[in-house]
Amino acid sequence: MSEPKAPKIEFPCDYVIKVIGNAAPDFTEFVVEVVEQHAPGITEADISVNESSGGRFSSVQLKIVATGEPQLKALFEELKASGRVHMVL
Repeated sequence: MSEPKAPKIEFPCDYVIKVIGNAAPDFTEFVVEVVEQHAPGITEADISVNESSGGRFSSVQLKIVATGEPQLKALFEELKASGRVHMVL
């Protein structure tokens, strides 16, 4: 049996990412600044923020225009390398 292949993404396209980290007053601002470096042009309408029920974690969901796999890889790596981000989906 062959392994199923991941669906092919056609770039450029709208792409939603979710960034989860410890809740902090500047967490959303931090995430938006990093994402803007890789995918400029984010508007308020492209951002959604949720706090965990206990208030310990925060998730920031953003819609970006993805231009290719290298852009997404660099974005994910920079967010994870910050030490503030637990997960990028």
